[in-house]
Amino acid sequence: MVELETRELEYFIAVADELHFGRAAVQLSIAQPALSKAIRRIESRLGVPLFVRSSRHVELTPAGESLREHGRHALNAVSAAVRNARHAGDAQTHLRLVLKPGGDAGLLSGILAEYSHQPDARRVDILFSGPVDRTDFLREDRADVGLLYAPFDDLDGLAHEILHTEDRVVIVPHRHRLADRASVRMSDLEGETLPCWKGLPGDEGTGPEVSDVVQMMHMISVGRMIAILPRSLVENTPPDLVCIPVSDAPPSHLVLARNEHDQRPSVMAFVAAALRARRHDTESSTGTPVRQ
Repeated sequence: MVELETRELEYFIAVADELHFGRAAVQLSIAQPALSKAIRRIESRLGVPLFVRSSRHVELTPAGESLREHGRHALNAVSAAVRNARHAGDAQTHLRLVLKPGGDAGLLSGILAEYSHQPDARRVDILFSGPVDRTDFLREDRADVGLLYAPFDDLDGLAHEILHTEDRVVIVPHRHRLADRASVRMSDLEGETLPCWKGLPGDEGTGPEVSDVVQMMHMISVGRMIAILPRSLVENTPPDLVCIPVSDAPPSHLVLARNEHDQRPSVMAFVAAALRARRHDTESSTGTPVRQ
C-alpha cells in the first residue's frame, strides 16, 4: 500500500526546502491553512513528526531529513517515468535542443551533420534560451538536450559531456587602463564593475543588470562595466572593445547536458553523435587521432 501520494510528497518537499509554510504555500499556489493541514495529515499517516515548529521558525526532524532526501529521488523517478512514457508512444517525436544564441562554440553544425547520419535520426528543433534559463528547459521537459556552459550553468541533476574547453577573456573599452595588456590576472580586475545577469540567483556582479551579451557589450562600450566571458562568446566584438586573455581564470567548458534520468535511445544517439563530432573536430584541428 502506498503511504503517500505524489502531490503530498510535493507539498512536503516544498516546505522542507523553504522551511516556511507561507513561502511554500505561495510556491505551490495553495492556501497556507490547506498546506499545514496536508502536512499534519502526512505526519499522522507516517506516525512520526517531520517538522519542529515554533512561532519563529520551522526545522526538519531526523525523519523529515530522511524523507526529503529519499522523497526528492522518488519525485525525480516519477517525472522521468512520465516523460519517457510520453515520448515512447511517438517514434516521430522531434528532438529539442536548447542553447543561448551564439552559445555553441562553432560546433553545432558539425554535431547536427554527424547526427543526421544516424538511420533513426529525428528532426532537431533548435530552441533559444535567455542568458540563465537553459537548465530550466531541461528540468521542466521543455528540451531534451542542451548546450550549457560550466561552471556558469548549474548542472545539478543533469548528466553532461564536455564538448569543448576554452579560456576566458575580459572585455574592456579600448581606453580602459588594461586595454594595452597582452594578458591579465584576476587580481588585476579587483575593484572593477561586473555585470549583474538578470535572473541569476547569487550573482555577485555589482554593475547594471543585463539580460544578454548584446546588451552587455553596449554597457561596456559606454564605460559602465567590464565582463569576463568564454572566448567563443565574444568572437564578434565591436571595434571599440578589446578582449584580453585572463591567464588565471578557471577554464570554461561547453557541455552537452540532459536530464540524468533520461536514457531514451533517441537522446543517447544524439549524445553519441555529439561526441563523435567533437572527436572529428579535435582530429582535424590537431592532425592527431584522438583515442576514446
